[in-house]
Amino acid sequence: MASTATVINMPVDEAHDPTVSNHVSIPLEDRSIPGQTNLGAFGQGSATVADALGSLLMTVRIESDYDLSYTVTSLVFLSPFAGYTVAALFSDRLHLFFGRRGIALFAPSCKVITYVVIATHPPYPAVVAILALAGLGNGLVDAAWNAWIGTLTHTNELLGLLHGFYGLGATISPLISTSMITKAHLGWWTFFYPMAALAALEVVTGSLAFWSETGAKYVDVNRANGERKGMTRLALRQKVTWICAMFLLCYVGLEVSLGGWIVNFMIRVRHGEPFSSGMTATGFWLGITVGRVFLGFITPKVGERLAVSVYLLVSVGLELVFWLVPQFIVSAVAISFLGFFTGPIFPSTIIAVTKLLPSDMHVAAIGFSAAIGGGGAALLPFAVGAIAQAKGPATLQPIVLALLALLLSIWLTLPRIPKHVHQA
Repeated sequence: MASTATVINMPVDEAHDPTVSNHVSIPLEDRSIPGQTNLGAFGQGSATVADALGSLLMTVRIESDYDLSYTVTSLVFLSPFAGYTVAALFSDRLHLFFGRRGIALFAPSCKVITYVVIATHPPYPAVVAILALAGLGNGLVDAAWNAWIGTLTHTNELLGLLHGFYGLGATISPLISTSMITKAHLGWWTFFYPMAALAALEVVTGSLAFWSETGAKYVDVNRANGERKGMTRLALRQKVTWICAMFLLCYVGLEVSLGGWIVNFMIRVRHGEPFSSGMTATGFWLGITVGRVFLGFITPKVGERLAVSVYLLVSVGLELVFWLVPQFIVSAVAISFLGFFTGPIFPSTIIAVTKLLPSDMHVAAIGFSAAIGGGGAALLPFAVGAIAQAKGPATLQPIVLALLALLLSIWLTLPRIPKHVHQA
């Protein structure tokens, strides 16, 4: 029986009461900012796929290009985790010094540098090393925009759009890269030319949209809202923060592991053609995009805790179909619906944090949880690759099933959201 949310002992007032809405509206002059965050999410969706490399038929090409094993190839998944770790620890401090303007300029610049280097087709150790910089950029963007939108009004709708654009980027990205590799017969590294251009566009739009969001303004606004120094430390003392961080780590790891290794699995286990196998990754990410938009309207009516539990149970059933029916078409359909039902889980988790923690902890707690979650995109795909090296790519299925069961177990430890908060 889950208990209701508890926080550390502190006076309860409007600044610290999770039942009191402290969400803010977007000033008229800042209405362009959501468009920039959606562009950033689109770019990050593409970037997550690009940084993972294997999601777009690239693992097969990289293995042959550099003559690597599964385990060594999987280092491209592990490397960004160093960047995500730095982002999780220093995101709040960077906000204090440079504001959202600094994040909007610095984070995509990290990705520009990364993609330009990879586009030169450097030696494999250089690819692995530079991806840590991309991990830092993605981790900062993930933490900053999720935390910021979590403080606004119409959180469900805005987060649905944000993560919908993320899914859209991840959907289009496999389509483009698979076509470049299998149809145009280009090298896998040429995909990073358009990725560098997209990240450069993100730098320009970010600087325009967030130019007035300086560090001094960020400090002043937080002080006016009753926020104090040391919020990250206080947020890390909350059980909710750690539950959500571990949940998102496993969820994002599951998402990227499926999106990353499904092409390899469909080629080697389901014996599909390279192009059609690459399209299964597109189907998975398209399912995530549609699920985040469509189910995003249903989730708040049901309640985040119940809705996510149902989505995970349905996903377990779909994974069993994917595993036990060894037909290419059935697997392709199952993976698309699996994306559909797992799609809304990330934004639902962010919303749950805003309902379970005091408003002055939202930025620190959401930023930390989102950045740690992004680390799952590095750790778990690496582990999947290492296991596949030892046991074969067919091991993807029991791993995914185990992760879904683990996600459900972690989610059920989350405190219940009080009814008066849910209905607010």
